[in-house]
Amino acid sequence: MPRKLTISLDGNEMQVSLIRIDREKLYGSVEVEAFDEKGKPAEIKLLAADGRTLINKGGTGLEVLTESGNSIDRSELKAVDENGEILEEVPSSFDGPNEIGPATIDEYLSLIVKSVYLLDPVEADALDLLYDHLSDSRVFKFPFSYRGGTSYDSAFIVGADNAAFMVVGREAELQFLKLNQAATYDSTGDGVTEDDISFELL
Repeated sequence: MPRKLTISLDGNEMQVSLIRIDREKLYGSVEVEAFDEKGKPAEIKLLAADGRTLINKGGTGLEVLTESGNSIDRSELKAVDENGEILEEVPSSFDGPNEIGPATIDEYLSLIVKSVYLLDPVEADALDLLYDHLSDSRVFKFPFSYRGGTSYDSAFIVGADNAAFMVVGREAELQFLKLNQAATYDSTGDGVTEDDISFELL
């Protein structure tokens, strides 16, 4: 069963299910198949470091090693900051109620979007209060973490006409420029790549 998210508005708690909206649901999907000269399906294989051995799909794996070369279980790993201090973990947003508060349009428009969800009410009238607020062109936000971790994303709730959506991402740090001032580009950020866009479906 899908996990239930509890949101709280003005002291009123509402339970919803999250229905992820992805590119395939919006545009459909394209599957490309390759065949050899005999009509048999082609398979992707990995060439080993020796330059001769072909490894089938699923024939490789990742292993986490210590500095001395010993294997270590991922559950033993801890996230630390640049000073080596262990980062405090945040709980999953599904573990308890999430108080949503007002947000501005500028905050929402500065979001670098990671995922979009349709809020599906568990009970028929559960989101009526939220729908009433969204019909006045209001925007809400709250800190969101799907599985828990070391930090929260920003989740914005928008919608109209008895439909509410949760848009999750990180708020961008915008750089304002003067006339004739050159901008600097940070290539380490979470930008959109050509792999994120399917030009075949446009």
